[in-house]
Amino acid sequence: MADDLRELCDTIGGRPTGSRACERAVIWGATKFRAAGLTHVSVEHYTIPRTWLPGTIAVEAIAPTQFAIRAAAAPMSPSTAAPIEGPVIDVGDGSADAFAKVAARLKGAVVLVRSNEMKTLDDLFAEYMRNPGINFATKRYGIAAVLLESSRLRGLLYRHPVVLGTDLAPVPNAVISREHAERLARLAQHGNVRARLSMTNRIGGEYRGAANVVAEIPGTEKPNEIVLLGAHLDSWDLGTGAEDNGVNAAMVIDVARAFQQLGLRPRRTVRFILFTGEEQGLLGSAAYVEQHKSELDNFVAMLTFDTGSGHTSGFFLNGREEIRKPINAILEAAGIAGASDHAADALDGTDNFDFLLAGVPNLVALQDAAPYLPDYHAESDTLERVNTKEARRNEAISDAVIWGLANAPERLAARQTRSEIERLVRDSKLDEQMKLFNQWDAFAAGRRGSPK
Repeated sequence: MADDLRELCDTIGGRPTGSRACERAVIWGATKFRAAGLTHVSVEHYTIPRTWLPGTIAVEAIAPTQFAIRAAAAPMSPSTAAPIEGPVIDVGDGSADAFAKVAARLKGAVVLVRSNEMKTLDDLFAEYMRNPGINFATKRYGIAAVLLESSRLRGLLYRHPVVLGTDLAPVPNAVISREHAERLARLAQHGNVRARLSMTNRIGGEYRGAANVVAEIPGTEKPNEIVLLGAHLDSWDLGTGAEDNGVNAAMVIDVARAFQQLGLRPRRTVRFILFTGEEQGLLGSAAYVEQHKSELDNFVAMLTFDTGSGHTSGFFLNGREEIRKPINAILEAAGIAGASDHAADALDGTDNFDFLLAGVPNLVALQDAAPYLPDYHAESDTLERVNTKEARRNEAISDAVIWGLANAPERLAARQTRSEIERLVRDSKLDEQMKLFNQWDAFAAGRRGSPK
């Protein structure tokens, strides 16, 4: 696993979907599966309606003093037709009330949205959940551009998508260093501040080159029943995507390699998938579920890891409390200790989501996020950040769970019906997140998720 991860991070690097680096990563993943001895390997293409890749950016304060501001374009931000220059207005946390307090000053302004230091997953989700309100305010008040204060210290920049999906944000958005944001805020307390922003992103139309890498070991007794292990292969580009999510993509390959080397032949088919498009809004896994909708009744379970090399203490059961007991039995039989502290919560934000909406039992590793969050989408997400000891333990857990699911006498749980999925979505309050993330309308109309 370590050599694979080094190749992926150091040789290919950051790999946004739609980039040449991501295309190379797809070829690399398929090659790795074949080299491991798997004969059932394919690259499954899908289409996305728009691509977004970073280009050039320059941000500077121009009054009452001049200084360059460290900045990174926020994914799905439009380019500037010409340099934008305007007064900097501090809108605090970016809430509706904060915008309303300075409404008279916002037309044509460059607004500064402040952020707390990111320490927990709640902080991360809060950063995403405020996006719709900020985007609404930019249109309502005629705002020219948005500067988002970095939630990381010491000048660290990261890619923060301001829209999930492939629609563009209403106005240019940039993440700026925490220290420069604080300086702007202090200057604004004592007088007028002006800034200039120029941004040229590479925004393209329909892209048919997006692809997931799929490999499998056919089952010996129940080959039509499928147990799936997945992780997303794509990443943002400032770092090299080691923790998010290269370490787990390498783990998926290594689990397949281990099964082959040991000559293990599961009763059910085990399918290994490296998804792309995850960072743009789960595009690859959504496409996969749609492309394979005719065989979803045969999916026994889907398992994914997406919190780097963080310590795994259990799994998110994603609203399926009935799978707690059989998962614990698998862990106990394999002698895996300390991984049965499961959470009933249902997740929106990683590649299990469309499997959940399709009624397939799905698990997401419940990992310690503390060492992962400082480098999330950031320049610092590089190979050095990976905890190799925990990564090896995570792989052992993955081996045990996938093997146990593939060989259990009975299926983990039944596929849920549409009415059961709708109840789960309501009871877990996923509907609230889905509305904020522009996923709800497609689900409510039956275009996303199980139709029956």
